[in-house]
Amino acid sequence: MPAFDNFSGKISAETFKEELLHKTGYSRPEVVTGPQFGVDTSTIDIGNDMGLIAASDPLSLIPSLGMKISAYLSVHLISNDICTTGYSPQYAQFVLNLPPYLTQEQFREYWGWIHELCSQNQIAITGGHTGQIPGQESTISGGGTMFAVAPLSKILHSSGAKANDSIIMTKSAALSSTSLLALAFPEKVAESIGELALKKAQANFWNISVLKESQIAAQVLTPHTQLRAMHDVTEGGILGAVNEMATASGLGFEIDTAAINLKTEVAQVAELFGIDPLFSIGAGSMLIAVEPNSAEKLLDSLREQDIHANIIGRFTEKQEKSLLHNGQREEFEFDGTDPYWQAFFNALNLNWR
Repeated sequence: MPAFDNFSGKISAETFKEELLHKTGYSRPEVVTGPQFGVDTSTIDIGNDMGLIAASDPLSLIPSLGMKISAYLSVHLISNDICTTGYSPQYAQFVLNLPPYLTQEQFREYWGWIHELCSQNQIAITGGHTGQIPGQESTISGGGTMFAVAPLSKILHSSGAKANDSIIMTKSAALSSTSLLALAFPEKVAESIGELALKKAQANFWNISVLKESQIAAQVLTPHTQLRAMHDVTEGGILGAVNEMATASGLGFEIDTAAINLKTEVAQVAELFGIDPLFSIGAGSMLIAVEPNSAEKLLDSLREQDIHANIIGRFTEKQEKSLLHNGQREEFEFDGTDPYWQAFFNALNLNWR
């Protein structure tokens, strides 16, 4: 029997509430935003109307894909969480639980890219822990936490959406999941959808950062009044992320699935691996809740910077969650299982290359 209620990946909202939410250690009044399902950042009041933002995520180490790709995932997936507040990360701590087979040369390359990426994004590495762990065979090599200091009154959280807010998505659904599958199994993908589509799918990986769109949104719109909330798309895909935002904000939603942008090569890879791209890991896409009259202003600004963006629906006061799919309104259903993991292991078992 599995330890939790789904195959792998994040635990469900129900398990979070049952096992974690009521066990959060000592209660300190300076914790402005603490643990909450669908909210990836916390805020601590550090005085003088300033807040300390923190976010944590696993680190990736996938030797078959290379150290640069592993480091890129490790840095940007945590950075994306911080970016949802309207601010960029400034400091980072990394805990590395490395597999025993990793050579010093491989580690040197991996850490070199971590250093380079943090330098490029003006993130100071302030400490952590590094060790090799017997029996460690996972592609998760530990965890990291990033921090930023910002004015308390301007910090956003994904729980800040309001009823009738427009929901804007950037880029495409399933960018990271399909790009990783194309990188891991290039021969099968090229054989099935062609070399050009393979290259496009692989190139999508380098667009998994949402730093640029978060900065544009925070610069163009006023936080809390026009720009209500942001949430990066990870496990559960676009629809899972919308559901997390709605749950965190105490709202429902109406989503037109036909409005969700899906790049051609993304759809092709998703079909090959049998995954629903609307529910599959989608790092690189940002969901932005915007006061309706401000939506076009943000869309124009994003498009001016060559970032594809469009409105896919709205949040509703009633906590009903619905999809407009093939012209029919359907009740939203999601069991919390992201199809990417099963697809990846299935491909391994089939000896795809």
